[in-house]
Amino acid sequence: MRNPDTARLRAFAHPLRLRILSLLTGTSMSATELARELGDTQANVSYHLRMLHQAGLVEVAEEVSVRGGKAKRYSHDPSSGANMPLTIGEEQVLMAVALSTELRRRADSFKPGSRNAIVDADLWVTPELWSEIRTAALELARRLHAGAMPPHASGAVRTSTTMALFEMGEQ
Repeated sequence: MRNPDTARLRAFAHPLRLRILSLLTGTSMSATELARELGDTQANVSYHLRMLHQAGLVEVAEEVSVRGGKAKRYSHDPSSGANMPLTIGEEQVLMAVALSTELRRRADSFKPGSRNAIVDADLWVTPELWSEIRTAALELARRLHAGAMPPHASGAVRTSTTMALFEMGEQ
């Protein structure tokens, strides 16, 4: 039987699913609305929504009437991934590949002249400093998620944030 943590991480480790989660952080959307925003088919987005729902990463926020039928609108609570296991081996690599693919896609939307922050480091620090930095980074991520707005909302600026902070083993 497959480890539920492994299945959950695999659901999370897909570039389109990362985009869906990002969109569903600021508002609830149906598969049709997501497909329109993502430039993808409703069938493909529905498939990925089912995977995310089964993994507990999105929830049905409401059902709305649409032309005589019902459409589910989904939302994503960023804290649903807070306990995501990141030490499962192969799945950890899949997650890194999905994040790098999504970062590459987002880089095409880089706004020239904007104020940005890009950081990359492979450093040795004290356990105390590591704990402090990790806590601060998670708080910044929480604040970003809490302030997320629907796509194209008036007064909103589209941003990209990708963080991967992890303790490394010896090589």
